[in-house]
Amino acid sequence: MAEEKKPKAEKPAKAQKPAAEGAEAKEPKKAAAKSAEKPAAKEKPATSGDDAAADGAYVPRMRKHYEEVVREALQKQFGYKNALEVPTIEKIVLNMGVGESVNDSKKATSAAADLGLIAGQRPVVTRARKAISTFKLRENMPIGAKVTLRKTRMYEFLDRLITVALPRVRDFRGLNPKSFDGRGNYALGIKEHIVFPEIDYDKAESILGMDVIVCTTAKTDEEARALLKAFNFPFRQ
Repeated sequence: MAEEKKPKAEKPAKAQKPAAEGAEAKEPKKAAAKSAEKPAAKEKPATSGDDAAADGAYVPRMRKHYEEVVREALQKQFGYKNALEVPTIEKIVLNMGVGESVNDSKKATSAAADLGLIAGQRPVVTRARKAISTFKLRENMPIGAKVTLRKTRMYEFLDRLITVALPRVRDFRGLNPKSFDGRGNYALGIKEHIVFPEIDYDKAESILGMDVIVCTTAKTDEEARALLKAFNFPFRQ
C-alpha cells in the first residue's frame, strides 16, 4: 500500500513590525549616518574690534592709525603702565539747531536729512521741552537734529572731518586748542554744513551750522589734547 504522505507542519507566522515602528527605527540610523559623514561645524568665536583686521573685516583708516601709531606714542609720552590706560575717542556727537523751524517745521526735517547724509546714520529730531511765547515756540515743536556716532562710523566721520571738511572751511586758521571742558572732551563749531562733500550745494535749502563734540576717555585736557593732536587735529599754535 502506498504510504500516506504526512501533511507538512505549518511554520508559525513571523510577527510583523508595524510600519510606523520600522520607519522610526530607520530615521535615527539615517541621522546617525549623516552626522558621521558631515563633521560638526565649529562655531566661530565672536571677534572684537581689535581682531577684526585678522579676520579680514573692514577696519577704518583712523582706527588702524590709532592702534599702530597713536597708542604707542601716548604710552611713551605719559608713561602708562598698561595699554588699556591709553585714552581713546569714545564717541562723536553731532548737533544741528534750526531756529527757522519755528516758522516752518519742514526745515527741521530737511536739516535732519542733511545731517543723516553727513553722519551716515539716521539722526534724532530734537523737540522743544516747553513753550516760550517770546520766541513763538510751542511745546514738542521740532527745532533741530542730533546724532551720536561710535566705532566704525565714528572713525569714518573723523577721517572726513580732518582730511576733507576742515580744509574747505572759509578763512580757516586752525582749531581753538582751549575748547576743552576740563574732562577730556572737545567741542568745535562749523558755520556752514556744506563743507562736507555729501551735501550738494545746489540742492541745499539753506546753509546751517552744526556743533561737533568729540568725547574721549582722557582724564585731563592735556591727555585729550595730545590724543587729538596725534589724530592730526589742526590746532592753532
